[in-house]
Amino acid sequence: MEIRDLEYLVASAIARNFGRAAESLGLNTSTISRRIGRLEDELGLALFERGYSGVRLTSGGRLVLHHVRRALAELDAVRRSGMQNGSGDVGAINLGVRLPPIGEPITSLLSTWRCNHPNVLLTVFEMNDRDLAAALEERRVDVALMMSHTVWPRAASVPLYRDRLLAALPVGHPVAEEPSVTWDALREEIILVQGWEESQAARELYASFLGSGVRFHTHAASKQSVFALVGAGFGVTLATAGQSEAAFPGVVFKPIDDPDASVQIVLAWLPELEDATVGRFVAFLRDEARLRQLP
Repeated sequence: MEIRDLEYLVASAIARNFGRAAESLGLNTSTISRRIGRLEDELGLALFERGYSGVRLTSGGRLVLHHVRRALAELDAVRRSGMQNGSGDVGAINLGVRLPPIGEPITSLLSTWRCNHPNVLLTVFEMNDRDLAAALEERRVDVALMMSHTVWPRAASVPLYRDRLLAALPVGHPVAEEPSVTWDALREEIILVQGWEESQAARELYASFLGSGVRFHTHAASKQSVFALVGAGFGVTLATAGQSEAAFPGVVFKPIDDPDASVQIVLAWLPELEDATVGRFVAFLRDEARLRQLP
């Protein structure tokens, strides 16, 4: 018994004539008749009553047809599911993020993705650099949104946009009254920074702009907690423009008087673990970022 035999059975039942069924399938009448006869022999059951005007299902044939239609529907669902998953139209993506809270332009990029791919479930995981790398290696996340200087050698990455760096200062700080802040002014401050025993990428980034001799105070905490400390007057920190879109009590964001004060935001993933949905997600954000001519 082959799948096409079941399809011939359905076509013949609908047409009530082997000739018309063969015509609808682009086959010879003899082919349909022969295959139906072989199916009846295999089942040990007459499926059709033959007559001059055509064919009619027997009671046993009607029962078989009920199961055949259900089986063909399930097979069709399997085919469609395979085609959709193979093309990345359905599925799930676990997105790791290193620099929350997420702001523009990534929010509008993700919104466009959601509208175009409503059947793909997107789940966000917030982690530090060390844990994010481990999560990608262990396949707990599929792709990561991070700064380019934190991407490790084994990962593939694609640039999305550059995000400006701003100074996050407590409200009432003398420098907060100025239209912009210089690096020299920031070097006089206590610089609050995120950091963990095996992950000091943020401190290294800050040092690349501020130089040596800066008073860093490292916290193994979320960026939101660091902003809370800034608002409480414990020091100042740096933030991306996307992070500054969220409101933090007691914190004011000021531009830095340096055209190079920015970071490259990328998507990173492990190419040997990429599936169709992840590949489509990466390609979509890459192409959309280029189309929008993001910096």
